[in-house]
Amino acid sequence: MQSAATTVTDYLSELPADRNSAMTKLHKAFTKYLPKGFVETMSYGMITYCVPHKLYPSGYHCNPKQPLPFISIASQKNFIAVYHMGIYANPALFEWFTTAYEKLNISKLDMGKSCIRFKKMESIPFELLGELASKMTVDEWITCYENAFVKKK
Repeated sequence: MQSAATTVTDYLSELPADRNSAMTKLHKAFTKYLPKGFVETMSYGMITYCVPHKLYPSGYHCNPKQPLPFISIASQKNFIAVYHMGIYANPALFEWFTTAYEKLNISKLDMGKSCIRFKKMESIPFELLGELASKMTVDEWITCYENAFVKKK
């Protein structure tokens, strides 16, 4: 379910009330906890927090015209998704998150490589996700990204 919205405000206004509330809380958590340097944008129909070209001119290897994505959030058809590239690229961060999530004992973790899915809005751990967002600076993300995804010449 990709949105054509060009601003976060427009994106959130398209959502039904229950989804709007959860997505607004996620948006606020990431805005509060993300280290300085990441910028908020709309990308691929999702709210995205990325490294701007002025800090990483090479951009995203899949599409260098796009800034380097870090976290995206989206209201999908059957769930709310948090796409966190850092947990995909950094095994220690993945381990920290999955362990911390299990300790909350709220629901079974539904997760892919970088996608964390929440089918029930009341089971979204906003504080934990905010803490997850705070665990990697822009410079750390760039280094991690280059080590994990950029082919060496």
